[in-house]
Amino acid sequence: MSTRPIYLDCHATTPVDERVVAAMLPYFTERFGNPSSISHVYGWEAEAAVKQTREILATAINATPEEIVFTSGATEANNLAIKGVAEAYFQKGQHIITVATEHSAVLDPCKYLKTLGFEITILPVQKDGLIDLTKLEKAFRPETILVSVMAANNEIGVLQALAEIGEMCRDRNIIFHTDAAQAIGKIPLDVQAMKIDLMSLTAHKVYGPKGIGALYVRRRNPRVQLAPQQHGGGHERGMRSGTLYTPQIVGFGKAVEIALAEQTIENQCLTELRQRLRSQLSQLEGIHLNGHPTQRLAGNLNISVEGVDGAALLLGLQPVMAVSSGSACSSATTAPSHVLTALGHSEKLAYASVRFGIGRFNTLEEIDIVAKHAIATIQSLRKQTTLVGTGD
Repeated sequence: MSTRPIYLDCHATTPVDERVVAAMLPYFTERFGNPSSISHVYGWEAEAAVKQTREILATAINATPEEIVFTSGATEANNLAIKGVAEAYFQKGQHIITVATEHSAVLDPCKYLKTLGFEITILPVQKDGLIDLTKLEKAFRPETILVSVMAANNEIGVLQALAEIGEMCRDRNIIFHTDAAQAIGKIPLDVQAMKIDLMSLTAHKVYGPKGIGALYVRRRNPRVQLAPQQHGGGHERGMRSGTLYTPQIVGFGKAVEIALAEQTIENQCLTELRQRLRSQLSQLEGIHLNGHPTQRLAGNLNISVEGVDGAALLLGLQPVMAVSSGSACSSATTAPSHVLTALGHSEKLAYASVRFGIGRFNTLEEIDIVAKHAIATIQSLRKQTTLVGTGD
């Protein structure tokens, strides 16, 4: 019998679906060719597999295969999008707008560009995690060249109004980028209807392999120019040089294909599990839901707990469940989550937060076990706090 904790950290990463593994395996052995080797069958096989994934990803977001640029993940895609636009359009303007709750893979490139003389406007969010579109409208300037707004937040699961933001940007001839790492395969995405010009994607949040991602780059109406951030060989239309990792690309395509086919039923199941967990935890007082109650990813539940120490809370939960208090990419820091403080939480309440990332392979039984243990842990910690406070 396994004693490993129940995995509920699917916003950090997901297990690779067995169907994805099966699709990938031949490309490590029999079909190991380099897709750029176009003079023999080994290269043709790899090239055909890469082409198929481009088509799958393009269909998923209503783009064309030629607009898909493969990267090592969403972090690289974000860097290529933001720095690539900044370098290509700096003569037009040097102002970029983003949001306080963005992933560090967006905020850090913006901070870097600030050292080069770019002006960065970081929009606040409302208490529910959504941006106020009137504040976005007021932030636009004649020299604004890029707006970057995350599709689905990696900590609180909030879904931003992409279509409305895209419309506002298109009306002003401003490039619109969205980090959709958490959104691909989970919510409908349409770069045409939403007027998105650049979209960052990754495989490992949707039951695909780590180490592979993509950037959608609009080719027409308008055509987006990007300065490459990696040179050598001219791969990916000159925007991202390097030998394509065929097995990972195949896995990416298969993962998205499965997610699209099962999106409706999977979201229904995840919503049921999330609501079950929230309902049970709500038996306790002082439990705050972080993020919009309904405009969020189906599998996301992020709560803050009054009256407990954050480190003690996570430690108490660890034997039974694998959860986190924020982004896995910033877990080495001791600062509270910048996303939760942006919602207006105190540092203490932000520390005492738990992100439950419910996934495809979780069950009702596991949710009940998690809820029972979480409630017992919170009650125990609050009791200890009360005893310390009374001097007993």
